Amino acid sequence: MKKLQIPIKPLLLLTLSLSASLSLLSLHHHHHQNSSQDTPPTIPTTSLRIRRNYSTYDAYLHIQLNKTLNPSLRHLWTTRDWDRKVRVFSIFFRDLLRLNLLIPSSRCLCVGARVGQEVQALISVGVPDAIGIDLVPSPPLVVEGDFHRQPFEDERFDFEFSNVFDHALYPERFVAEIERTLKVGGIAAVHVAIGRRGDKYSANDLFSVDGLVGLFRVSEVVRVRRIDGFGLDTEVVMRKVKKWSESNSVAV
Repeated sequence: MKKLQIPIKPLLLLTLSLSASLSLLSLHHHHHQNSSQDTPPTIPTTSLRIRRNYSTYDAYLHIQLNKTLNPSLRHLWTTRDWDRKVRVFSIFFRDLLRLNLLIPSSRCLCVGARVGQEVQALISVGVPDAIGIDLVPSPPLVVEGDFHRQPFEDERFDFEFSNVFDHALYPERFVAEIERTLKVGGIAAVHVAIGRRGDKYSANDLFSVDGLVGLFRVSEVVRVRRIDGFGLDTEVVMRKVKKWSESNSVAV
């Protein structure tokens, strides 16, 4: 595959518990080993697989934007789908509030937020400082941004949430940007499907929690649990424990 160049600003118009008693402890130990190394983590191909090749990064963006800009889908997301998704996301966020993994004063980012249901859910549960990013902005809840290169400075957010990991062409870069923009002590909550093929717009398939957790360089596992979240079955919660440095950067 050719080396792809990520544009700084994408063109708009191209535009269980998971065996927790055993696997969570194993993941925690495995992750600490990875985070102490200077070399990028190596993820077994049996855990995470990139689904397809693209001749250019713009070709990848074009496929993603076919879904994001689909008028029928956008109408569905902002009408019939809106209340249901806000309600379910609110349940997830209230649980994190109960555990003090999210607090009312948290500065929050929702990565790949489309029209912003998860942002609205955060506001609804009493966490007002929340914004989303997506290739296509949806004001006032979602601003334009590419999750492979977030348009924010280092250590800006206390909490980041995403349920679009499967859309990442460069999963290492996706995770690296979350860790870069999280404050030390900050929480990242990622919803994924394990061993289940996503839709035609998915860019990777995840077969094990290790395939996600192993990508984090300066964070540790807080918990892994089963969920029922719009086709996604696993919630992975990570806490950033070390300051980000350029040595942790991932080149693509």
